[in-house]
Amino acid sequence: MKVEYILTAELRVILKQPFGILIEGSSDETMAKLRSQVGREKPPMVIAVGDVVSKNLHEYTLHPQVSIIDHVSLRDQKTLPPEAHGEKTVHVKNPPGVITREAIDAIKKATVEGSHTHIVVAGEEDLLTLIAVMHAPINSLIIYGQPHSGIVIVKVTSEKKGEVRGYLKAMKI
Repeated sequence: MKVEYILTAELRVILKQPFGILIEGSSDETMAKLRSQVGREKPPMVIAVGDVVSKNLHEYTLHPQVSIIDHVSLRDQKTLPPEAHGEKTVHVKNPPGVITREAIDAIKKATVEGSHTHIVVAGEEDLLTLIAVMHAPINSLIIYGQPHSGIVIVKVTSEKKGEVRGYLKAMKI
């Protein structure tokens, strides 16, 4: 397992803020707003990062092409994985506070293969949102949960990819 990036204390503070548009509310409210956005924009890909948001997208029949989960919610509560909806499951190691080469490679491969893929992380998936933005096609939507608030929708643009490159450069290698 090769570590490519290590989160710095400064970036930890910055990345706690929503990286996209925060949609506040209950699961019913956030999924209704997401469904409306997906219907309007018809993104080339929807990627879910996190167990609860992945589970909710599947329950509300907004099946993401890629789900990145670690079987843990809020670092202490076990959740049920939505693996039954995927065509393929890939297991990777990605300890908290880092981004590993195998996680990067799995996300990159999942975004080009086109099959519904669940990436199950031994460790922590939060930082992998950045990698999903880097490798998803332009106009894709990356969805992750904002604890105790709702969901965050990141629309992949050239500008967002540039912002991610800046964060990755700022990380320790």
